[in-house]
Parts: sequence; structure tokens; C-alpha cells
Amino acid sequence: MSTLSTLILGTGSYAPDRVLSNAELSTLVDTSDEWIHSRSGIRERRIAASGEATSDMGVQAARRALDDAGLKPADIDLLIVATITPDLPMPATACLVQHKLGVPSSAACFDVNAACTGFLYALDTACAMLSSGRYHHALVIGAEKLS
Repeated sequence: MSTLSTLILGTGSYAPDRVLSNAELSTLVDTSDEWIHSRSGIRERRIAASGEATSDMGVQAARRALDDAGLKPADIDLLIVATITPDLPMPATACLVQHKLGVPSSAACFDVNAACTGFLYALDTACAMLSSGRYHHALVIGAEKLS
């Protein structure tokens, strides 16, 4: 019995332009750069632009990953988005990404809602589904808009 191998062909990332430093945050709430950094290691975070949705950020990262892999949206037959901050409760953010990217309507698309481990669960799920032989190219996205 032969088993199919799963390879990561490309990666991509995206972060919003606006940076919120700990110093700026300390003017909004009772905290300090030292307090935040000593407990979390965080010095700054990115803030989504007004009107920028989780799916928009996922699409930006997906385009870069597809370019890196040498694939087109039409090549994708499985799309999984790991997020706890979906654009809407329904439809799934993966379906919104599918539409925005131009992934075929025949592709399987769904969200995984598992917070910090969501991307790992989505990646493992994609690997299992690809290993079945039913799917050939998966796009796995981890995207959050907690700002």
C-alpha cells in the first residue's frame, strides 16, 4: 500500500500597516511598555485598517503564498481558514476568501475555529484530506483581526 506525501509548496504573510506600540497603548489604558514587554515579550502590534476584514488579510497572505508556490487560484481544490475572528458568523470566511481570490466554486472551503492552535489543526486537517487522494492543492490560511 502506497501513501501519498504532502509538501508545503509556498508560504505567504500579511500584516496591516498601522503599528500600535506599547507606549501608545499606555496612553489609552493603564499600563506601560515595561509591564507588557516583561510579561509577554510584545513591543508592538498591528492594527487592521478601518473596513479591513479577516478575509481581506487572508487574501493578501494567500496571494503571496500562491505566488511563492507557483500556483494559481484555479489550482486550489481545498481552502481552510483558521480564525476566531470571522468576517461574519456565516458564510465561512474561507468561502469569502474563495470568492475574493477566484478559487473554483467546486473547491471544499471551511473554517477552523480553535484560537491559538487553529492553524496547526487546519494544516493537519489539510494534510489528512490531501493524503486521501481526493484533493490535490490545499490553501491553508491563519488570519485574525483582534484589533
